[in-house]
Amino acid sequence: MEKSKVFFTDFHTVAYGEGTAVKLKKLIKAAGIGNIDMDGKFVAIKMHFGEQGNLSFLRPNYARAVVDVVKELGGKPFLTDCNTMYPGKRKNALEHLYCAWENGFTPLTVGCPIIIGDGLKGTDDVAVPVAGGEYVKEAWIGRAVMDADIVISLTHFKGHEATGFGGCLKNIGMGCGSRAGKKDQHSHGKATINEEKCRGCRKCQKECANGGLVFDGTKKKMTISENCVGCGRCLGACNFDAICFLENNANEMLSRRIAEYTKAVIDGRPSFHISLVLDISPNCDCHSENDIPILPDVGMFASFDPLALDWACVDACLKLEPMPGSQLYNNIHSEGFVDHHDHFKNSTPESEWRSCLEQAEKIGLGSREYELIKM
Repeated sequence: MEKSKVFFTDFHTVAYGEGTAVKLKKLIKAAGIGNIDMDGKFVAIKMHFGEQGNLSFLRPNYARAVVDVVKELGGKPFLTDCNTMYPGKRKNALEHLYCAWENGFTPLTVGCPIIIGDGLKGTDDVAVPVAGGEYVKEAWIGRAVMDADIVISLTHFKGHEATGFGGCLKNIGMGCGSRAGKKDQHSHGKATINEEKCRGCRKCQKECANGGLVFDGTKKKMTISENCVGCGRCLGACNFDAICFLENNANEMLSRRIAEYTKAVIDGRPSFHISLVLDISPNCDCHSENDIPILPDVGMFASFDPLALDWACVDACLKLEPMPGSQLYNNIHSEGFVDHHDHFKNSTPESEWRSCLEQAEKIGLGSREYELIKM
């Protein structure tokens, strides 16, 4: 079988020549985006607009570069993302749009409309059958995403507290799920609290959208309620390692469901995928704060194969040295450190990412084997 082609360029630019946005245009054209018939077609460009307070999300300049190319090809592009299931500024379409605007994403800056994929309250979705799905038979996807003729994913590749990293598959699978779809993907396993480690700071409670955490005023500790859906947001909020999942396969099941949701989104219609590996924060852009990137910037990748794209980004990251002072670096140099020989797992030991890529290959989303074409 022929290897999937993944195109790559770094972030080096010349003083009075092209900038990174121009390089991105050249990259996606070289990767063959022009082979998709976009004439008069609706093109959903799926990306993350960044939570309010977060500064590691992809800047609007990159979105504009992709939009410009789609327009050159005759397409009708719109930027899209679906609402979140946790507190923040993106849990309904109005706040989500205001957040996007405050982070620089407006029709004027990006050159096209911005549409929240699952509507005002995150309930405007479509049940999409998953061909060959083992864990998901029907995926709940934002209606606007499914109404598009073509899907392009524009991904900020970074770390993640539950899935190890957030790449192309997660951007599509989790990102295109409606609020019901996100809850469906997170439906395996519940968190547990180590009372000896819990300080009662209540940071985890602020991250929970489902009433899954309750403060015990007598013990000054947090406890888990029956409302916990296992989303894992509390893991990233706890600075004291007081939260874990006793069901060791919870993150594995999450990752496998993400792969199957991805297939629901892109199955049966043209798609193209772009990942920018820079500002590799330890946690998702859904967080309203930032930390030092765990790894140096790498470059820009593009492919028709979303699985090969994620593997290419992973392989590039695993070759790098950790950034001094980062969460990854500090973990490696901490007392009692256990080396997983994996930057993402060393950054967040509870995370699990391999099962997502394994499941994606199993259900025919793409190939692990790829040819890296450097520009």
